[in-house]
Amino acid sequence: MSRTRAIGMARDMTHASHTSPAADPKALATLLSACRALRFVPHEIARQLDSRGHYDLQLDKDFPFHVSLFQVSSRHYTPIANWHERLELLMPLDGPARMRMGEETVELGAGDLLVVDNLKLHNMEDFPGFKTRVISMSFMPEFVYSAGSPSCDYAFLIPFYAKREGHPHVLRRADELAKAVYLDMAEVLERYFHREETAHGQAGCKASFLQILYQLTRRFQASEVLRSEYLRHRQQADRLARVFEYVREHYAERITVTQATQLVHMSQAQFMKVFKKVSGMTFIAHVTRVRIMNAVRLLRETDSTIAEVAVRCGFSDQSYFDRRFRQAFGKSPREWRRRHALVTSSSGSRKRRP
Repeated sequence: MSRTRAIGMARDMTHASHTSPAADPKALATLLSACRALRFVPHEIARQLDSRGHYDLQLDKDFPFHVSLFQVSSRHYTPIANWHERLELLMPLDGPARMRMGEETVELGAGDLLVVDNLKLHNMEDFPGFKTRVISMSFMPEFVYSAGSPSCDYAFLIPFYAKREGHPHVLRRADELAKAVYLDMAEVLERYFHREETAHGQAGCKASFLQILYQLTRRFQASEVLRSEYLRHRQQADRLARVFEYVREHYAERITVTQATQLVHMSQAQFMKVFKKVSGMTFIAHVTRVRIMNAVRLLRETDSTIAEVAVRCGFSDQSYFDRRFRQAFGKSPREWRRRHALVTSSSGSRKRRP
């Protein structure tokens, strides 16, 4: 019996059982077994981010779906916040993880599945004992719903667009629907990484992935919105695109709320309300976070002094820069650089400057 068929039989039994206890260890074991032969790489995506923090992962136009397998730890993760247009699901496998999205930090346990707020600046955060494998599944919205699709298909996107601020969508390991998700995810991995072995591999991979989205829609259906609300959210995000772009290109300069409102032709009150809804933080907080993330890049990849980094990232006061950096990372820029700097001297030893 093939592994995919065995996974499918186990999944069918799980869907059919309504009395099984939550957090079925056999279902998670099936997912872990599917991961056993797969290669998890260090989470080092800094080189794939542009100066704006945009994470541009090239997807197949005919199959805009991608699975990334990462090994993360305190020594191997990318602390730089990023954003992207594609939608993303993320699950730590072996231990806890901590994801910062906008101004919110989400604590995840092994087997928890997070719906990532992709347009918000987000990144993993370090903590004592941080070490786990992570599965990331990302896709473009049109992979499951686009113009011409049956109207019911937009329901697959509800978990991503119908969220209340301060209430991240996380399917916890103890949730009764997690069992089905683990088995469906195991099928996705099997079909995604071995799809060249069958002519219908992509179709099977998508079918299994839609099962995951279906379970998430079931769990978060209480927050369902009308299709018109989904479209309104997309339109608001598109309207603010000029502001996000401006901040990413001019973060080193003085930026005001007035400048932002003029870019999108909104009143200040309307702009502040819409910006908070789309980005998950105030405009000033967003500007500060973009500056901090660019400072992280300079601290990590150059030997510029702390004062130089502060000025290059739009902080005229180094002490203010130090305070905001400590708030974001729990340590001073100097302390962070000692641990994460990549700049080396000609002799090969790590080169640091105060």
